[in-house]
Amino acid sequence: MGGEEETLPLETRVAVPLPVMVSVVGVQGNFVLRPGVTCSVGSAANCALVIASPTVSRAHAELTLVPEGVRVRDLGSTNGTFYLGQRIVEAVLAPSATIRFGSVDVAFAVHSGGLTSLPEYPHPTYRNVLGASSAMRRLFAVLARLEGSLAPVLLEGESGAGKEVVAKAIHDGSRVASHAFVAVNCGALPRDLVASELFGHKKGAFTGAAEARRGLFDAADGGTLFLDEIGELPLELQPHLLRVLETGEVRPVGSDSGHGVKVRVIAATNRDVDEEVRAGRFREDLLYRLGVVRLRVPPLRERVEDIAGLAAYFAGDEKLPSEVVEKLKAREWAGNVRELRNAVQAWAALGVLPEARRSSQATLELALGEVVDPRSPYAAQKEAIVDRFTAIYLRRLLEDAGGSQTAAARIADLDRGYLGRLLAKHGIKSSR
Repeated sequence: MGGEEETLPLETRVAVPLPVMVSVVGVQGNFVLRPGVTCSVGSAANCALVIASPTVSRAHAELTLVPEGVRVRDLGSTNGTFYLGQRIVEAVLAPSATIRFGSVDVAFAVHSGGLTSLPEYPHPTYRNVLGASSAMRRLFAVLARLEGSLAPVLLEGESGAGKEVVAKAIHDGSRVASHAFVAVNCGALPRDLVASELFGHKKGAFTGAAEARRGLFDAADGGTLFLDEIGELPLELQPHLLRVLETGEVRPVGSDSGHGVKVRVIAATNRDVDEEVRAGRFREDLLYRLGVVRLRVPPLRERVEDIAGLAAYFAGDEKLPSEVVEKLKAREWAGNVRELRNAVQAWAALGVLPEARRSSQATLELALGEVVDPRSPYAAQKEAIVDRFTAIYLRRLLEDAGGSQTAAARIADLDRGYLGRLLAKHGIKSSR
């Protein structure tokens, strides 16, 4: 999923931050803060945002858009301006923050109208992302518009659709492109080490912490941290991530104090994150903070016209015969761009295309169709199938857990003793 892109160098572009809606909590109506305009806040009638409250000074504060979000400057108000319970004189806040003037809460939110009505991008590539389809050109138009903003972005889409490539393109088009782009798959981190990986730890913070270690937020300081599969982040760690995003302060595991970092965060998930919130597996406030801008990366089946170009790119110096390209276009691509890349590379190496991958659901239905016998008793067949599933699941579970029963029990959400009995019943031994 790559290509050359026809865009202006960063240094020749003018950063145009995204418009932000400013609304008084509990009061209808809002004010749209636009680039190049300073918004005065106060109880006086001549203020751009008038707040009728005895706790708000006549000229209380000023709001200005900057690439990082909204700059708030208190104008010497009597009752103060507060963020996260702390009185501030001047600060740059995310365009999803809530701030308090006197005793009145005011919320910020990106004005999405400027993103949904953009014309399609005129080129078939955007930086390292290739896509001539209408679906991708609409996405490219938004990516190009985001170049003036450092707002957090949440990328949603199926596995293999190219979310990390899109995240890298967002980074490469930002003002922090000369700094680090650090990517981490949250689902691949050992559950008991996630906090240490993200935030670092002090020497002796836990068993095995022989030396102090910097976390990924520190590694990405000044640049971009890409949190892939954010939906896999353990619920108990989500408040810690939210705190870092809100305060810009990282506290290593085992430390009594924190330190500041400046990191642009891009997150991605293949889950229905709204459903995860409803199910109580993902914090709603963290979703709001990560998804200031939410973008969907379309699956390959919704952009079939991109397949030929992507296949040619993956083939490199090898020229793909037209019949091979047509076969590629006819497939469903459950694994999306990643599966296409693997198929083309296999053809380049062997001269033949690998078999089309079936979706896991289709494979399961075919397998069950082979073993289910409607002439045999239901209970006996069900028990045999469940036993077989359990044995396969336990072997894969132990492999993913590195042979640790403790880790496997945590992943499977099973009592460790019960897991041990299941392993013994099916004759499965761990490597530890």
